[in-house]
Amino acid sequence: MAALRTLVSFVTPHRRVLVVGFLLGLLGSAVGLATPLVAKWVIDTLGDSRMPLWQPVGVLLGLVVVGAGISMWQWVIMGTVSEKVVLDARVSMIRRYFAARVREITGRPTGELVTRVTSDAGLLHSASASIVGLLNSTLAMIATLILMGVLDLVLLACTLAAVLVVGAVMTALMPAIARSQEAAQESVGRLGGTLEGALRAIRTVKASRAEQRQTERIIADAQDSAAHAIHAARRTATVWTISWTGIQLSIIVILGVGAWRADRGLLEVSSLIAFLLYAFQLMGPITELTQNITNLQAGMAAGARIRQVEAMEIEPVRPPAAAPPAPVPGEVPVLEFRGVTARYAPGTEPAVRGIDLAVPRRGHTAIVGPSGAGKTTLFSLILRFLEPESGELLLDGRSYGSYTHDEIRARLAYVEQETPVVPGTIRDNLLFTHPDATEAEVDAVLRAVRLDDKIDSLAEGLDTSLTESAVSGGQRQRIALARAILRTPEVLLLDEATAQVDGLTEAALHDCIRERAAVGAVVTIAHRLSTVLDADTILVMEEGRIRARGTHASLLATDSLYRRLVEALRIAEASPRPDPEPAGIGL
Repeated sequence: MAALRTLVSFVTPHRRVLVVGFLLGLLGSAVGLATPLVAKWVIDTLGDSRMPLWQPVGVLLGLVVVGAGISMWQWVIMGTVSEKVVLDARVSMIRRYFAARVREITGRPTGELVTRVTSDAGLLHSASASIVGLLNSTLAMIATLILMGVLDLVLLACTLAAVLVVGAVMTALMPAIARSQEAAQESVGRLGGTLEGALRAIRTVKASRAEQRQTERIIADAQDSAAHAIHAARRTATVWTISWTGIQLSIIVILGVGAWRADRGLLEVSSLIAFLLYAFQLMGPITELTQNITNLQAGMAAGARIRQVEAMEIEPVRPPAAAPPAPVPGEVPVLEFRGVTARYAPGTEPAVRGIDLAVPRRGHTAIVGPSGAGKTTLFSLILRFLEPESGELLLDGRSYGSYTHDEIRARLAYVEQETPVVPGTIRDNLLFTHPDATEAEVDAVLRAVRLDDKIDSLAEGLDTSLTESAVSGGQRQRIALARAILRTPEVLLLDEATAQVDGLTEAALHDCIRERAAVGAVVTIAHRLSTVLDADTILVMEEGRIRARGTHASLLATDSLYRRLVEALRIAEASPRPDPEPAGIGL
């Protein structure tokens, strides 16, 4: 019942239109139920010369035309409502995805999240109409049985016996169909997640000669999905076969018993024909009932998966403070950590512990440390992708809790290490953060990252389409950095913006970073020696703590871990670099 209530919740916003569809269904059923009685009238007229034959025939034709019009109207209405239900579900999930906390999205395979918006939502199309169809078919079946009872109670008893047997079998098999449908949808989600991850890492797959292994793994997921779907199809086929067989057997019994009763004068031939017409007509409601129940099972499984998306924790929209805090007098750090400890999930080890850090309003702060030291976690806390377990973050001397997420992020600019480009053109990517930027501002940042000449050489210039497969890592970094510095941010966060660029471009980008550090704060996770050397302050992290801080010269003299890191960075600097300009759009 909980799954059914979940499905009903999707159609409740459209209940008024559904009521109209339900009433049209009742009206259509009434027209259909009148047809056998009019057919009986036609047969009775044949034996009575006083009654004109054209009257019942005309009524019969009229019922056909009216019934067709009503059915068409209902189909249009229900089809429209079904599409709106699917749209509402998709819009709800899409909004939830982008409102959710980052960990809610990154903790799930991307392909599975996409499957819920596409495949799962699509299953609501038939299921939403099936709720009304289930009511209509049930009432139509009851009304048909009542009219059959008016014609002959003995034949009705035969019919009821068949209906009860079919209903009992369907009731026993329906839960198994629901379980099979749910398992099939879960396996489709796993298939999407595995395939998406493998295609994203296609270069690694091919370089590792793992095409066959990955193919077999994904095919195994596809086979698992097919096995669950086939199991559900077999259950559904069993229900349909039993339904049709039960109806056909009941009609044979009705024909035999009815013919025997008519031969003995216990039943008029016209009544027998009308009863048989009702028996054949009963196939419609029973078929619809079976189909609607099957659709409901698939819809309930999909609805439950969609509702799981709504359980994702979202970022708060408003700050908890009702009144704005008083401004802090004097010069204060633009960013400050006070005893911050944070972990990614309850019960896990803290990612950072007791962090005390003040980021000045101007200058370049570099963060170094071995993998897993907590460098990226600091950025996640600054960007409010992660909330501290204890301690406090401050922006301009005010607690983070007094700002909305948008207010904080409007003061920051962030360049990820992987520097993804967004779908669209080069212009779309550059204007992604500030869509109202002028052409002059765009030209300035392209010159700053040394992309202006390359853009000018392209036939479509800034309107050249971009895809991740056509852009190298270094090119993505330059575009992402240009996007970040389009409007000078108060704090520029760089997860090593020079990791995949050539030496000349690296020097130009360091000039750009120095210019920004002269007017604002730049915080860099450093993976290159040049970045460390340029920094005003260096933080050395180890096991989630700030182990040491100072200048390059002071740390080189006092901290052993820093010396080992610098030696590793020197080795990386000395390594030959690949050509940063692969074939593609030619940036």
